[in-house]
Amino acid sequence: MKHVVLGLLAETFIHPGAGQTGGAIDLPVAREAATNYPFVAGSSLKGALLDAAKLRNMDPIEEKHIFGEQDRAGSLLVSDARLLLLPVRSLTSAYRWATCPHLLERLARDLKRSALEMGLPQRPPSIREGRYLGKHNGQLFLEERSFKSGEDYSISGLEKWIEVIATLMGDIAARERLEKQIVALHDNDFGWFASFGLPVQARNVLETDTKKSKNLWYEESLPPDTLMYAVLAERDSSANALDSVLELFEKRPYLQVGGNETIGQGWFNVISKE
Repeated sequence: MKHVVLGLLAETFIHPGAGQTGGAIDLPVAREAATNYPFVAGSSLKGALLDAAKLRNMDPIEEKHIFGEQDRAGSLLVSDARLLLLPVRSLTSAYRWATCPHLLERLARDLKRSALEMGLPQRPPSIREGRYLGKHNGQLFLEERSFKSGEDYSISGLEKWIEVIATLMGDIAARERLEKQIVALHDNDFGWFASFGLPVQARNVLETDTKKSKNLWYEESLPPDTLMYAVLAERDSSANALDSVLELFEKRPYLQVGGNETIGQGWFNVISKE
């Protein structure tokens, strides 16, 4: 079975809605039940790919064969889009790209399943709680929390992981600054930022005449420059489903996913790795 890994670099805020309220936040993002990591459901991503196919005038017969119909499954298989790098505010730079050993481990397993091992180390680097691994020296402030530097960066093995992560970023400038901005945190520390560090935006509906608030609500989103990835596969290799889907992004490598399309949200820069 042929596989392709899609790198998804957020160009705007992304709102993969959970479909239910979450305490003080009226519209939270979708999260994995066990880890609380934000994610984009495979069904939502497949729907976004189908919308892109329609907008780019894919042949209707080919479209049905690839994406399926109500009574027949298509030949394209789409995984959830998983989190890999999360932008976090920092006092030492505009932001840092945060990740953790668990996310790196899952990336390695997904690449292995897709026959794209790419020479990654057998295990991700080990990091203690309250410490970080990255190019920055000394104390690092992320949001209101501080972290001490961990083991020697040059012997940590993180550089190899950075090389692979860079191949999933479709923007050249972003790839070039990745090594300077990435920090790896302990799983528990990263989990705190993934749970409580996402932007929350107030949205409002105003009465036409008086301009008074008619409906105020709060939305949670993934920030721009979030990096996610997804695995695509094809059930029937004779259908060339993957080639047809990838052709959608040859001239314009962008995909709209999630809610709030009419206010400019949901845009990913797309790159493929075969």
